[in-house]
Amino acid sequence: MPPVFRRYVIADGFSQSGTQVTRVALPLVALLVLGAGPLELGLLGAAQMIGFLLFGLPAGVWVDRLRRKPILVTADVLRAVSLASIPIAALFDALTLAQLYAVTVIVSIGTAFFDVAHMSFLPSIVTKEQLPKSMGTLESVRSLAMLFGPGFGGWLVQVLTAPIAIVVDAVSYMISATLLATVKAEETPSGGRVNLMEGLRYVLGHPVLRLVGLVGAMNMFISGIWTIVQPLYLINELGVSAAGYGLMISGAGVGGLLGALLASRVITRFGHGPTIWGTAVLMLPLFVLVAFTGPGWRLALFPIGMGLISLVGVMNNVAQSSYRQAICPEALRGRMNASLRFLMWGSLPLGGLVGGLLGEAITVHQLLWIATLGSVVANLPFVLAPAIRKLKLTDDGGRMDADAKEDSRA
Repeated sequence: MPPVFRRYVIADGFSQSGTQVTRVALPLVALLVLGAGPLELGLLGAAQMIGFLLFGLPAGVWVDRLRRKPILVTADVLRAVSLASIPIAALFDALTLAQLYAVTVIVSIGTAFFDVAHMSFLPSIVTKEQLPKSMGTLESVRSLAMLFGPGFGGWLVQVLTAPIAIVVDAVSYMISATLLATVKAEETPSGGRVNLMEGLRYVLGHPVLRLVGLVGAMNMFISGIWTIVQPLYLINELGVSAAGYGLMISGAGVGGLLGALLASRVITRFGHGPTIWGTAVLMLPLFVLVAFTGPGWRLALFPIGMGLISLVGVMNNVAQSSYRQAICPEALRGRMNASLRFLMWGSLPLGGLVGGLLGEAITVHQLLWIATLGSVVANLPFVLAPAIRKLKLTDDGGRMDADAKEDSRA
C-alpha cells in the first residue's frame, strides 16, 4: 500500500479508538451520572445519528463540489472541541442532559460530513483494484478499535468517571485531524453546482445499491434499539460493572478483526455478490443466540454472539462498500455515499426514539427480543434476493450480469 494510505490508516486508527471509548462512556454519562431512563437513552441514541438525517444529502453535495481533505480535518476539529466541553462542564458540576444532547448533535453533524468525505476520499489514494484490500484494512482498524476501545473505555469510566473518559475521544480527533492535514492526494472536485438529488436517483435507480440502502436502513433502525438495550440489560438487569460492560462490547471487535482480515480473500475467492449473500444468511441465527444472554454462564453468549455477528458483518460490509466505490463515477461518489448514509444512518434516530418509547412500556428482556427479531428481518432482503448471489463486479460499470438482471426484474 502507498505511504499516503498508511498515514490515512493511522489517522483512522486514532479516530476510531476514541470513538469506541465514547461509545461506552457517553451512554454511561447519561445513565450513571445524570440518571437517564429508557426514553432519555433513546433520545441520546437519536441525537447521535440525527446529523445523517438532517445533513446526509447536503454533505454529499459539499463533498462532490469541494476538496475532501479539508472537510475531513474540519469535521475532526469540530468533534474534538464539542466533546471537550463535557468533561469541563462535569468538573464544574454543571453538566446537564441538555448539554449532552447538544454536544451529541454537533458531533453527529461532524460525523455525517466526515464519513461521506472519508469514504469518497479513499479512491483518490488507492486504485480500484486495491479497494477491497484497502476497505479490509480500514475494517481491521475499526475492529481493533472495537476490540480494545470499549474495554479501555469501561476501565476509564470506572477509574476516572464517564465524563473524564470522553477526553480520550476529543484528543483522538485532534490527532486524526493533524495527520489527515499532511495526507497528499490528487482530488478532482467539480467546483461548480451539483444536483442534490442526483446521488439519490442514482442509488434508487441501481438495483444493487437500492437493496443495499434498504437493508442498511432496516439494520440501522434496529441498531437504534440495540443502543438502548445493551446498557439497560447488561448493567441494570444483569449487574455487569462499567469495566465488564466495556469488555463485553469488545467481543464484537474480535470477530470484526478476523472478518476484516478474511474479507478480501473471501471476495476474491467467491465474488462480491456471493459474499454479501452468504454472510447475510449466516447472521440470521447468530442474532437469536445473543437473545439468550442471561445470568451465569449465559452471560458469555453476548460477546460470543456479537463477535460472530461482527465477523460475518464486516465481510458483508467490505464486499458491498468496495463494490459501490468501484462502480460509481468519481464526480458522483460523494452524493452516492451521502445518499446511502442518509437512507441507512438516518433511520437510526427513529429506531432510538421507538426503542426508548418501547422501553418505557415493556420489560428490557422483551425489548431485547424485539431487537433480535428485528435484526433477523432486516437482513432477509439480501437472503431472499437471487440477484445478489449472481452479482459480479464487471468493467461495464458494475451492473449485474444478464441472469441477475432477469432475477431482479422477476
